[in-house]
Amino acid sequence: MISRRTMVAAGALAVASSQSKTTEAALTTDLAPQTAGTLKSLAENLRKTPRRRDFKTVPMILTNPDQWDHEALSHVLSYKADPKQLWDHTDIAGPWLNLMRNALNAQIWSYKNPDFLCVSGTHGSAHLALYDQAMWDKYQLTSFAGDKFKTNSLIEEPKLAVNDPANFEDPEGVYSSADNAIPTLMRRGVVFLACHNAIAELADRLIKKNINPDRLSFEQLTAELTNHLIPDAVLTPGVVATLPLMQQAGFHYAR
Repeated sequence: MISRRTMVAAGALAVASSQSKTTEAALTTDLAPQTAGTLKSLAENLRKTPRRRDFKTVPMILTNPDQWDHEALSHVLSYKADPKQLWDHTDIAGPWLNLMRNALNAQIWSYKNPDFLCVSGTHGSAHLALYDQAMWDKYQLTSFAGDKFKTNSLIEEPKLAVNDPANFEDPEGVYSSADNAIPTLMRRGVVFLACHNAIAELADRLIKKNINPDRLSFEQLTAELTNHLIPDAVLTPGVVATLPLMQQAGFHYAR
């Protein structure tokens, strides 16, 4: 179970990864249905697929698969079970986590589709939720996220997550609206796609606002932000450009 301390420590993990070539996904799908064999297989493949987070510089436009999580994204695109849904999420303060939770609950228990795959195409201000707390602190990201977010609370697992997961009808349990959190959704098999374009645009904004304590270049700052994505995110060269590929692979678009 992922605690707040564990998630905040993701910053240290990302820093350590700068001395190696990759960082591996950390979460499990212990909250997914036991009968969700295909979903659990995808999660295991993603867990074993390294994410490169040792960049020194990253350009504005990516031109080589080595610059994003190409292998991990390929696992998602090749997912065979149906149905599968792709969400287009742009507002960190919107109901995006709640909507995915509702979709999961109805697909699993109402429509009896335990292998239902839910993917968040995360960009816009919602993408701020995919950075670890170290980046929020260093680059004052609350000023971009809004007063509701003094910290990146969306990567903190609520205490409710310790409730009995077998009781899926608990109105205050892990499947309820009281537990809308990224770690909890990841434990249910949700995949969060990260957006390089959102990273590059944030780097540009930080430089223009003079929120750049190390005086990094654009390419260096983009690299640092990339290296500090939460461990289980799947980096794409751009979410908007990836949406058509997901739809071609049979994902149903939602927003």
